[in-house]
Amino acid sequence: MGTTANPVPAADPWRPIGGGQWVGTDLSEKFPLYTRANAGEVYPLVYRPLSFSIAQESGERAMRRAVLTSGLIRPEEIEDIPLTTAVMSGVIGGYAYLNLSISRLASSRVPGGSATDAEAASLGAIDAPPYVPTGDERNLRASLAGMRYVWKLVRRKEIPELDRDEREIDQYLASLPDPATASDHELLGSTTDELTERFTAWFETHLVVSLGASALLSLLTQLLEQQVDDPTVPTRLLSGIGDVDSAAPSRAMWSLGRRIAASEVLTAEFDRGVSGIVERLHSGVEPEGSAERPVAGFLAEFADFTAEFGSRGPNEWDTAFDTWETDPKLALSLIDRMRHTDESHSPEVQEARLAAESEQLEAEVMAKLKWPVRRLAGRVLAGARLHMQARERAKTTIVKAIHGARLRGQELDRRLVERTGGQRGDLWFMLKEELDAYLADPVSFLPVIAERRELHDRLSERIPPFYVQGEMPPLDEWELRSNELEQMRVGDSITGLSGCVGVARGRACVVTDPGDPRGLEPGDVLIAPHTDPSWTPLFVPAEAVVVDVGAPMSHAVIVSRELGIPCAISVTDATRRIPHGALIEVDGGAGTVTVVELPDAQG
Repeated sequence: MGTTANPVPAADPWRPIGGGQWVGTDLSEKFPLYTRANAGEVYPLVYRPLSFSIAQESGERAMRRAVLTSGLIRPEEIEDIPLTTAVMSGVIGGYAYLNLSISRLASSRVPGGSATDAEAASLGAIDAPPYVPTGDERNLRASLAGMRYVWKLVRRKEIPELDRDEREIDQYLASLPDPATASDHELLGSTTDELTERFTAWFETHLVVSLGASALLSLLTQLLEQQVDDPTVPTRLLSGIGDVDSAAPSRAMWSLGRRIAASEVLTAEFDRGVSGIVERLHSGVEPEGSAERPVAGFLAEFADFTAEFGSRGPNEWDTAFDTWETDPKLALSLIDRMRHTDESHSPEVQEARLAAESEQLEAEVMAKLKWPVRRLAGRVLAGARLHMQARERAKTTIVKAIHGARLRGQELDRRLVERTGGQRGDLWFMLKEELDAYLADPVSFLPVIAERRELHDRLSERIPPFYVQGEMPPLDEWELRSNELEQMRVGDSITGLSGCVGVARGRACVVTDPGDPRGLEPGDVLIAPHTDPSWTPLFVPAEAVVVDVGAPMSHAVIVSRELGIPCAISVTDATRRIPHGALIEVDGGAGTVTVVELPDAQG
């Protein structure tokens, strides 16, 4: 690394590219197989040093605690392995990965199951390396504990931990210093230490309910596969369950979009473009007492929206990134797309339709089952719905806590950049253990920051391997994102997995950044690399959704089920192979995408 007055410590995990990896954890010899599945949705981009050094060990600790609740992994199997080793999750070559080896071991111990049973729910359609038995699969204590775990899930009717965590996070946020008046060291503490100390317990709750949702979906599928000749039934039964937090912003944005569509003044302003619109609207607020005040009404409702949902946004788990509060244009770009959509796409209309369809389907399915299976299937279905709602609620709650730290981190970063003449975001290119020295002499760290930014950019140009076994391949063997793939032609089809059933046609709109929707219009098919809650509002005007990666428990599936949109997931390289503007047909039940007609320019 570069030479400065505050040199990077010898134990620094940021190693030169030539040595192999950029930032990361040690890999496990005992559990050597890792995957980007699911991890790539939560952390799609390259980690920055501060985010890595704050979150990695607390996240690993929470994941180990969570997996032990199932009983399928025994404490003695992992308790002596350092937290710097990626037993559950890790950062390899700067990117987030989950450990597939330990998931396979847990699955192998489920009575009547196999090591690869859980992979369809987590990996999607991307073939995994062959399973190699380790000799540890047979463990009677673990199998019996796993049976007790599933039985407890089936019987569970409430999850009080969610209320507890919400209270604690409200208290945490209330305790944070005012960014405008806090000292640099107060801002630093609230950005790092205070969040890190509490994060493990909150994240553990989220993971426990997520594991429960996955286990119950798997059990429901097993119960129904011999009774119902339709593999889409389990996921259809989980459509329109309501009370899903990640879908809530769409309803609020829909209301804002209706305000715009009903006002000539607002429509004209949004037609001019989203850039600078907040300033333009504030300059044109109608005086109090005016007969009509559409601009004032919109701004008041948008302020309420930001207060409620301002913590959401792309890469919202990472304090290094902006959200709808810190960069309102991200939210306004989505609202702008939604304002063109007709009432048939209203989230409330879709939710009501899906709830009725799900209720009817449940009655039909249960009527086909014999009494013992029917009773058990009903309890498993209720448990799966409960845990899926809880999963999204827990995530939303944690994201609010992260946002509190983000706001203080951004203020500290602003102050330091003012002193150094550096770039916005420099703070996140520091390691946690370097922060005190950085505050004392920020200018001396500018060469280190510049070098780290350059290496970060080099990694961002590459696509990390979907699987890593033993060690990360050298960077020059990773595929460049700029590489062009052969475009699909008329009649060509690609197949992934079913996300949400239904068949739809529309113009393909390839979007790689939810903050830049590329003119997504009502009736288009959204083609995305992955999705997190910040993408949800784009589902509303879309006729269907197609994602490169994803699995039955991924965000795209949960939201598409809530909104009743046909969805195909794990459609490998869809964003790179489907021509933008082509007329395509999506069969959500089969997971297929077919090109019907090419854009005029390619015709």
